[in-house]
Amino acid sequence: MNQFYIITNSEKDRNLETTKRIYDYLTAHGRLCTVREYQKQDKSGLPKGDTDCSVLPGYTDADWIPEGTECILVLGGDGTLIRAARDTVKRNIPLLGINLGNLGYLAEIEKSGVVDAMDSLMADIYTVEPRMMLEGTVFRKKEETTHNLALNDIVVNRAGALRVIDYEIYVNGEFLNRYSADGIIVSTPTGSTGYSLSAGGPIVSPMASMIVVTPVCPHTLTARSIVLSGEDRVTIRLGSGRRAEREEAFVTFDGEVLVPVATGDYVEIQKSEKTADILKISKISFLEVLRNKMRGN
Repeated sequence: MNQFYIITNSEKDRNLETTKRIYDYLTAHGRLCTVREYQKQDKSGLPKGDTDCSVLPGYTDADWIPEGTECILVLGGDGTLIRAARDTVKRNIPLLGINLGNLGYLAEIEKSGVVDAMDSLMADIYTVEPRMMLEGTVFRKKEETTHNLALNDIVVNRAGALRVIDYEIYVNGEFLNRYSADGIIVSTPTGSTGYSLSAGGPIVSPMASMIVVTPVCPHTLTARSIVLSGEDRVTIRLGSGRRAEREEAFVTFDGEVLVPVATGDYVEIQKSEKTADILKISKISFLEVLRNKMRGN
């Protein structure tokens, strides 16, 4: 690889120390590198003026990635990598996560391994894991209002008063179940180690093609997660509250894009044709990563 694009979460790399280290190392080896800050931050530690390194405040815009970029380096945690994957998906450029956070299921490279990782990329020693994504479409009165993608999960969660709401679940148009709960999580295998896991859902191998449906705080003793084929289509219709009142909720995509919905609205969720291509350098398997994380907790 010869051309790189760096996305830095400035809250994780406050002095841009790791960002500058990577930039300096790559350019010293004759590679092209552009830096994109994930949030506004002091830029005193980076090159000034008209150079190959452009430091721009704000969120990632795929159109700003230079033509010829072969790899996107994402500095932060899993959340930063998930956002970057969604923002850049239309460019079909693989991403490598460098973990500056706590948990690193997706961002596999730690700060101590940055130099070795750059050497591997420059020597073209890596594999690419295409991660399944979801696409969701929100409908109000049978009219489409919103369409978006998610790498982790699409969640329908109550808004306002602390009371359960009825959610009707359909799979491929056939009624499955009705949950009285705080919300419903529909996750990818990648997202199975996130919010879904916290809500009691199963851990799924990240390379699988499956959809996990997990209720959040269901008002029953028997509700469990349901694992569906990646080819299934899940529809969640927002029902009424305990007193048949109109209820309000939000549909969220990877916890960032929020779409307000109300009783009668519904969201259709299915596997996207797009994938998030994650670079893998380490020979450590997902099971070993999982074992280490479980031991740490």
